Amino acid sequence: MRCRLTLQVALLCIIAWCLASTTAVHAQTAFETALAKKIDSLFSPGATTNIQPAAAEIFPDDAIQSVMTPSGWGGYGSYVFGGIGGDYPELYRQNKGDLITSIGACTGNPIKAVNVAVGVNMTDVHRLRDFSTNIIVSRKLFKGTSVSVGGLQLLANSSQSDAPGPTFYIAFSHAVQTVLSKTPGCSRLSYSIGIGTGRFLYKSPKDVEAGHGKYGTAVFGNISYEIFQHVNVIAEWSGMNLGFALGIRPFKNPLSLGLGVINITRYSGDKVNMAFTLGYPLSLNR
Repeated sequence: MRCRLTLQVALLCIIAWCLASTTAVHAQTAFETALAKKIDSLFSPGATTNIQPAAAEIFPDDAIQSVMTPSGWGGYGSYVFGGIGGDYPELYRQNKGDLITSIGACTGNPIKAVNVAVGVNMTDVHRLRDFSTNIIVSRKLFKGTSVSVGGLQLLANSSQSDAPGPTFYIAFSHAVQTVLSKTPGCSRLSYSIGIGTGRFLYKSPKDVEAGHGKYGTAVFGNISYEIFQHVNVIAEWSGMNLGFALGIRPFKNPLSLGLGVINITRYSGDKVNMAFTLGYPLSLNR
């Protein structure tokens, strides 16, 4: 299995299925780590209806802005959420896929104070085991800009997971104020940059054995551009590798889908593979 790469990307959805290994222990894949960190795109202020931003200020659009990496945007208000994501084929394995599921909740106003999101991940889906937790705190800084600080894969069972200990990160995100989306109040162009430990910094044992070195860049980033309303094209550097993806919000409800091609360079891994994330938040504000 592959231990490594990025943090768990925010996720937000409800269940699903996929190819999962029936042998050995499930490791976090590049996408697994991407999944649980992303409690951002679907919860960003641009995607909510109860926010009253300052005049002329715009926020990220309502489709996913990253698949492998976290952003500085967090939740707004009180939500529960579930998520699923995975990649195929797994690095250093043939014809095997990998999944992660997550459930959690967030609460708080990041404009007046902070928003706090807490989630529980399950990375060995077919055996219903290998649990860990995430906590993400976000705060809007100034016009079109937000920061998040997160801890991922906390309290993981070391006998079931090959995670290199907890991952901690800080990420800054900006919605470009001069590039207007077709969705009112939103920006067509947004980007994030951050730095982290754990899966942003340490490569997997398989990478080390393959001669890719021990360390990633620790620095990660993403850029998202709306090509059609509710459809973004995304480029990301995960700290371990390069990926391209589409972020899609296909319906009027908050369901969002991310589809990507990851591990494109030879900096890590042994092949290019595919990744997906599917998410749905449920507002508790009435």
